[in-house]
Amino acid sequence: MLAVGCGMLGQLLAADSGYRGPRVPCGQGHEAVFTAYRDKAIDTVLGPVTLNRAWYHCAECGHGVAPRDAELGVAGASMSPGLAAMNDLAAAAGPFAGAARLLEELAGVRLDARRVGRAAEASGAAVAAAGRERAALIASRKVVPLPPSPLPDKLYAVVDGTGVPMTARETAGREGKGEDGRARTREVKLGVFFTQDKLDKDGYPVRDKATTSIIATFEPAAAFGSLVRAEGIRRGADHVRQLTVLGDGAAWIWGIATDKFPEATQIVDLFHAREHLHSLTRSLEFMLLDRRDEWLAARLEDLDYGYIDGIEAAVRQYPLEGVKKDEVERELGYFLNNAPRMRYHWFRQCGLFVGSGVVEASCKTVVAQRLKQAGMHWTVAGADAIIALRCKEASSQWEAICDHRHNQTPAA
Repeated sequence: MLAVGCGMLGQLLAADSGYRGPRVPCGQGHEAVFTAYRDKAIDTVLGPVTLNRAWYHCAECGHGVAPRDAELGVAGASMSPGLAAMNDLAAAAGPFAGAARLLEELAGVRLDARRVGRAAEASGAAVAAAGRERAALIASRKVVPLPPSPLPDKLYAVVDGTGVPMTARETAGREGKGEDGRARTREVKLGVFFTQDKLDKDGYPVRDKATTSIIATFEPAAAFGSLVRAEGIRRGADHVRQLTVLGDGAAWIWGIATDKFPEATQIVDLFHAREHLHSLTRSLEFMLLDRRDEWLAARLEDLDYGYIDGIEAAVRQYPLEGVKKDEVERELGYFLNNAPRMRYHWFRQCGLFVGSGVVEASCKTVVAQRLKQAGMHWTVAGADAIIALRCKEASSQWEAICDHRHNQTPAA
């Protein structure tokens, strides 16, 4: 059946030779002249077909043009758009060799692993470039997204970063956490956006289904901040009643939040705060002795109520010197610097999320599951492309709603 369909597709494509007159625009302001008909082999979801189409040459630019290729979406490519989409899904889901085997087993399409990887990385690079271009247009107000309809009550931006194993060339000269001081990874920054309108029967917030969109980049915090700002505007940050930024306490996250969304409520992830409290307790346990568990329980209660002054007062009761003092002061500084972001009792009364689990999960499902498998070492460009495809897939439900033709108003 695939062979029959492939034959029919070949005949259908052959019905239009792509001849568009003796001259056509070359795309660079010149005219290309018809020279001959040339064959091009294209792999499709039905199998390989050969397209015989008109070929034009531009003497000014020195390159050829085939209008039929552009019309079919195969200019500069040897896969049909349908097969390229299938390839992207398979390559984003697992290693390239496994993706090639999956395509052959499920679709009868034979591609080698190298070609699968090249095609997927090219598609991912295009997706990432389109996202950056859209962000720049939104930031410059050349594109003004319509507010979501219906308008959600609360919008969240949850931000974090995670490392991706890199080739030696990509980490050369960079400091790392290894024993030799050399970096083995590069950090990719993620931003997860979702909305919330309801509370459950126990009063806890419920994330709205199919509203998650994810952005990611290896670029520095300043560039990532611009992407976060653009995505926030696209998701309705300028129109919702409550905008909240959640993070683990890293200074670069709050720098972005303060600069890009000064009106937003900033919240430190409660579970990271609890981890720091446990670490603080370990630093003091040589003085707490058998009161350790009791002291920790009381401090956890202070934290749940956002009573950071109580945590500080309890720590100051124990005079310390030297290394232990520095250790305790560092942990205590985490709470003092983030005290306004730790008013958990108040946040919960307002029906807000106080945990960043959604971005923690995205770091695992979007990045780690695909890019941190045994023996993997990436280039920044390759990792960025595959992550872009995985972010697109993870955001697919939201994008299907957002990009529905009835949800957009055409330009005048």
